[in-house]
Amino acid sequence: MNPKLKSVIQLIVFFLIGFSLLYLLYNNLDVAYQKECAFKNIPAAECSLFDRIITDFKSVKITWIIVICILFMLSNLLRAFRWNQLLAPLNYKPSIINSLGTIMIAYLANLAFPRIGEVVRAGTLSKYENIPVSKTFGTVVVDRILDLLSLLIVIGLGFLLSFNTFKNYFAEHFQMPEQSIFIILFVVVIIGIIGLYIVNMLIKSDNIENAFINKLRLILKGFKDGLLSIGKVKNIPFLIFNSVGIWLLYYLMTYLCFFAFEPTQGLSPVAGLVIFIFGSLGIVLPSPGGIGSYQWLVSQALIIYGIDKFDAFSFSNIMFFAIQIFCNILFGLFFLIFLPQYNLKRKAKAI
Repeated sequence: MNPKLKSVIQLIVFFLIGFSLLYLLYNNLDVAYQKECAFKNIPAAECSLFDRIITDFKSVKITWIIVICILFMLSNLLRAFRWNQLLAPLNYKPSIINSLGTIMIAYLANLAFPRIGEVVRAGTLSKYENIPVSKTFGTVVVDRILDLLSLLIVIGLGFLLSFNTFKNYFAEHFQMPEQSIFIILFVVVIIGIIGLYIVNMLIKSDNIENAFINKLRLILKGFKDGLLSIGKVKNIPFLIFNSVGIWLLYYLMTYLCFFAFEPTQGLSPVAGLVIFIFGSLGIVLPSPGGIGSYQWLVSQALIIYGIDKFDAFSFSNIMFFAIQIFCNILFGLFFLIFLPQYNLKRKAKAI
């Protein structure tokens, strides 16, 4: 199949996944909203979920959204510093403005085509800093490995801090006794240990003829090599500081958004952590910018903490459109226009 045609088909599929999820979520809520209106004897003509969402958006305290956008850019600045750290052992020292700008352009690209941002990010920095694409892409992979490890740590922390909440939720909604939860956790740990053993065996095996398994082995080996390359980075404490800072700012963006919307103002910092985790998992799923999957998972997390399902849906859209749409498009377009001019001036000064 023609590579361009394949890319177009993938793009259409990703958009269909995202918008289908969002439509199904909205449609189910709309049916429930109409039933609630009928129960309260509110005329159907005066009962519009869409109008309610618009009203919720209008009620948002813009000051908090501005603060969240500032934190978003600070997190990306830390990511740019961390990326430069990963490039330093390869004897490259890109401009922090180019590193930050290419990250923002990558986020913009991800809105159109999930995961293409990594390729755009590597190619754009390579173009402006004369670094081989293979080198920039390799460091992008390591950057994502660090993100994956950070997310796993955050998930573990969130589970430990909110175990009772989840225990009560599963007991109430799935009639699951406490013993069953511990059995499931034990099984997950055992599966994880077996999985790690299999991964290690695959990485060490060189005589496998199956093409799919060989490709998987190369991916896993690349993951391992990426982890080992972190040891070559100078100033590991600064790398840890940047990594912790990125994810702390991500968390604060979710928690502080609670204060922008009245129904969520009373939620605790631990609730913020859990909802942040659910939202992060929603972004990871293969839909443009996490559309649909983000709203669904964030809404489910908020419902666990007693937020009305309609308010939960409004909050998820406030977060999604404030960060994934507004900030990514605004700053992505800015750097898309700014970086060519900035680098022309850099070249002129160097002559």
